[in-house]
Amino acid sequence: MSQIAEIENASRAGAASRPLRIGMVAPPWFTVPPRGYGGTEAVVASLVDQLVTRGHEVTLIAAGNPGTKAQHFICSHEQPPSHLLGSDAMPELVHAAEASRALSVLDLDLIHDHSAAGPLLARGRRLPTVVTMHGPVAGPNGDYFRRLGPTIDIVAISDAQRVQAPDLNWVGTVHNAVDVASFPFRRDKSDVVLWIGRFSPDKGAHLAIEIARKAGKHIILAGKLNERPEREYFDRVIGPMLGRDTEFVGEADATLKRELFSMAACLLSPIQWEEPFGMVMVEALACGTPVVSTSRGSVPEIVRHGHTGFIADDVDSLCAAVQRAGEIDPAECRRDAEERFDLPVMAAGYERIYRMLAEGGAGIRSLTQGRVA
Repeated sequence: MSQIAEIENASRAGAASRPLRIGMVAPPWFTVPPRGYGGTEAVVASLVDQLVTRGHEVTLIAAGNPGTKAQHFICSHEQPPSHLLGSDAMPELVHAAEASRALSVLDLDLIHDHSAAGPLLARGRRLPTVVTMHGPVAGPNGDYFRRLGPTIDIVAISDAQRVQAPDLNWVGTVHNAVDVASFPFRRDKSDVVLWIGRFSPDKGAHLAIEIARKAGKHIILAGKLNERPEREYFDRVIGPMLGRDTEFVGEADATLKRELFSMAACLLSPIQWEEPFGMVMVEALACGTPVVSTSRGSVPEIVRHGHTGFIADDVDSLCAAVQRAGEIDPAECRRDAEERFDLPVMAAGYERIYRMLAEGGAGIRSLTQGRVA
């Protein structure tokens, strides 16, 4: 029997065990779920709801008002300090202190921390602390988690992420997910290309405009434009490129995002960095919309080349891929999203890791050098 099969059998045997008591720590910057931008917060909200549906008891520590099915909610900031994101670390520290205070008196099986400062307090804790690596592992971020060593158990959001820092204390990989059913499936597409994301050179909005223009396509840009670097990039690079064939619609809320994804001929996402996981790609697939992207980061794990989109690495090849987007079957995109990136799939992945750490013991945990979920 393979190691993965042993883990799966142990997980199935544990499925009938008592419900787990989970302390879930969200970042402090946005509500859970977020009203607009907030990819990590959206994942946390979905995971909490799925875990409760699966019978577990969850205590959520977050900012703002309760918005999930968590049985218990602890608020660190009455109003999420979104306006201080990127300029002031104190809200993060206050949040970590409140989380530590609350968690120290709760009867839990494990803690799942999605915040930046919170994992610092895992040392000496008797409970396992699971940390999802939502951000990059290169540079200071990787150094930070490397210094925490075995005090935390790290979950990757893609195998590509793990490859970049194989020495970190990885215990498994669980892809992010979306509520596929909440995204409208549309077979008949427009001829419009969509770019959606955060305005940063790494996200490639400038390249998306160039590629769409060269392909003779109208492009819609929808993105976050709050922080100073984002505004500077937009004013310096994107603004001068706008024209009759480009349309900027601002940051898309949940409703507009679904409208844009479902009608687009393709999502054009020419990312220029090793992105750990591209949530917008999964959201596009859920709407039956193919993805055209570069072969960076998690893209080859998300996009099945020739089946749910195309992967290319230069402007001409990406242009040709945009022109071929109509060859992709929208139904296959939707099926793939349901099978690999739906919320129950993500929740099952985390539950396996939780049980492995809380109940499985060191013997099963030693098997997790490969992919668990």
